[in-house]
Order: sequence, then C-alpha cells, then structure tokens
Amino acid sequence: MGSDVNQVKKRAPTLYAIIVIKLLKGLLFVAVAVTAYTLSDNDLPAEYQSFLHILRVNPERRFWADLAVQIGQLTEQKVLWTAAGTLIYSLFSLVEGVGLMFRISWAGWLTIGESAFFIPIEIFELVRQTAPGRIRPGHPAAVLIILAINILIVWYLLQNRQRLFRPHH
Repeated sequence: MGSDVNQVKKRAPTLYAIIVIKLLKGLLFVAVAVTAYTLSDNDLPAEYQSFLHILRVNPERRFWADLAVQIGQLTEQKVLWTAAGTLIYSLFSLVEGVGLMFRISWAGWLTIGESAFFIPIEIFELVRQTAPGRIRPGHPAAVLIILAINILIVWYLLQNRQRLFRPHH
C-alpha cells in the first residue's frame, strides 16, 4: 500500500504547475523588490523619463503623464518601504512553492489561504474596471486570468489535499 500512495503522489501535473507559478511569482517579486531598493536613492522622475525614452512611448500621453506625476511624489522612504513589503510578499510565494514541492500540508493550506484571499479583491477590480460608463486603466482580461488561476488553485488543492500531502503524525 505504501508504494500505491507514493505512486499517487508522483502524478500531480496540476500541482507542479502551481509550484512553478508560485516560484516564478516569488522570483518576480524579489526582482521587483531589489529593483525598487536599488532605485530608491535615484532621481526617479529622471529615471522614468529615460525609461519612457528607451520604450519609445510618448511621455505626453495622459496615462504616462499621470504616472509621471505619481512617480514625482515618491520619496526615498516610500520606495524603501515598498521594496521591503514586496520582498516580504515574495517570500510567501517562495515558501508556498518550496513547501508544495515537498508536499507539506501547511504549505497547501497557506497556498489555499493566500489564493482565496485575493479572489474577492480580483472580483471587485473586475467589476470596477468593466462598470458601464466608466473607463478605468487596467486590463480586465488580465484580472480575469488571475482570478481564474486563483480559483483553480483553491479548488484543486482543496479537492486533492488528502492525495497530495503527507498527513501529520
């Protein structure tokens, strides 16, 4: 019977996809945190203008101009706090990914909780972005994809938790 349990645990392609998503998300947010930290003492408005020039976008378009105003209001302390918060958040995804790799049950529950936490927020954003008569920046399709992924993660891990994770003894 022990080998049957190990065989069942080996076949979990959806779990592997979730692990990859969590690890890539964690690494992406580590990169964002490190980038924010390294830029914290720079002249952010000048860096932003240089970045727009590299991208070859028109900095006078309303979206880019509004974003420039917001970047101009950032202080070094705000950027450092953002970098620290982003780094802490990235650790959640990395811990989830590694915990899921080792099939640790608390990592499954942490992943379920974190994914479920964002579902109502994503629904709110989706409704807000697609409300009639309102034009909002953002991409409803991206929010819908992220919402679907989080629902899939929660559903899959809840449905398969006994099969996927070692019981505590």
